[in-house]
Amino acid sequence: MTKLSYRLSILLAATSLLGTAHAQSTATDPLFTAAPESLQPQQVRSLQQRLSDWPQLAYYREQNARLPAPRKGEARVVFYGDSITEGWGPTGSESFFPRKGYLNRGISGQTTAQMLLRFRQDVIALHPAVVVILAGTNDIAGNTGPASQAMIEDNLHSMVELAQAHGIKVVLSSVLPVSAYPWRPGLQPAASVRALNAALKGYAEQQRLVYLDYHAALGNADGGLDKALAEDGVHPTPAGYAKMAPLAEAAVAAALAH
Repeated sequence: MTKLSYRLSILLAATSLLGTAHAQSTATDPLFTAAPESLQPQQVRSLQQRLSDWPQLAYYREQNARLPAPRKGEARVVFYGDSITEGWGPTGSESFFPRKGYLNRGISGQTTAQMLLRFRQDVIALHPAVVVILAGTNDIAGNTGPASQAMIEDNLHSMVELAQAHGIKVVLSSVLPVSAYPWRPGLQPAASVRALNAALKGYAEQQRLVYLDYHAALGNADGGLDKALAEDGVHPTPAGYAKMAPLAEAAVAAALAH
């Protein structure tokens, strides 16, 4: 193996641990399946760019810079998470709580470790009254490498503590039901999801946070999501989001009144 091939192999190995904006597509991404020797210079640059911005701070940087300060009396709400949050739709769209003015700061494929690193930029700096945190499923899927339940809890606790230190009220969401990940064949996550949610519910009660229980409302007998609610078993369909929306709005109202 040449020195260049060795370096590219290391780069590919490291990048495979990071997840991508659509982690489930990595199996067919040519950057991940190509032999190191076959990569073109622009492909190498793309991999280097992914490594240089692991938490994807650039994703919302320009939107954040254009965002005005909250108006007097405005109770700004940030929805913060991964693809399930991003899938609500962009701020101001008809699919994302029309006329509510909520901000969407979800990034597909992200784990709690990545979200913790961008929490100051994508939540605190936006001066919301409430943040709705939904995360953990990609950690269970291993998108950025193995993660124990304790590691996931630590990251979520740190986000909560940062929010509280800045006077931001927190809605802590359960992980959505999931019995299989299309991009992780053979993994059976339902029990891990239940265990994490039980811990998050207990923590929310201890910290007097609003707990948003999507799992109880959406789960089937297998601990997953029916196809009508999530075609791939993970990402909600419009029908899935329609069931989630009133739960989220009620949780936000409860946090604002708390």
